[in-house]
Amino acid sequence: MSELSDRIDALEARIAYQDDTIETLNQTITEQWKQIDALTRQVAALNDRLQEAEGRALGPVNEGPAHY
Repeated sequence: MSELSDRIDALEARIAYQDDTIETLNQTITEQWKQIDALTRQVAALNDRLQEAEGRALGPVNEGPAHY
């Protein structure tokens, strides 16, 4: 009976460790998604600013130098 109790204790300890690991991973993923969302919005805003600047630019924007 002692062997069975030891096995159950070991399984309970593993489950507790796994629960903690899962929670830590969940928090990390949540933080990363927040960062990804913020960076995505920032890139979109910068892209909008670039489009506006290109629209106001005089002459072609992506034209090579005159010697080409």
